[in-house]
Amino acid sequence: MSESLYDTDFYGWTKQQAELLRAGKLAYSDIGNIAEEIEDMGKNLKRELESRLKILFIHLLEWQYQPAYRGNSWRYSIEEQRAELADHINDNPSLESKLPEAMQRGYKYAVNGAAKETGLSKTTFPDTCPWSFEQTMDNEFFPE
Repeated sequence: MSESLYDTDFYGWTKQQAELLRAGKLAYSDIGNIAEEIEDMGKNLKRELESRLKILFIHLLEWQYQPAYRGNSWRYSIEEQRAELADHINDNPSLESKLPEAMQRGYKYAVNGAAKETGLSKTTFPDTCPWSFEQTMDNEFFPE
């Protein structure tokens, strides 16, 4: 069995499939792999949501548990993550239904990240996210 373009030159495959789809040549399109790639794109968008939440949670935990290090740099990092997260959700509004799960997963990984960055024990931080999504996204909210 010979290898397909999908297996040997993914970029070339994407160009070829886009051309076939635009030309309406569905019978010649690699429908199975196209469907799989579209599904993977959705999974990647969900992972990005979790990753952005994780980074924001790390910064918020650092802010709360290391008050001596607070400064404009941390404040701007928190504001930047909030803006990027808001943009991501605005670009993909159906991700809102995934927020509870994404917050749970993002926070779990944030605890590890915050412990690594601060040198504090993981047990220092709450087991579950102490903030609502609304608080997390509020530019006036900085945990004390």
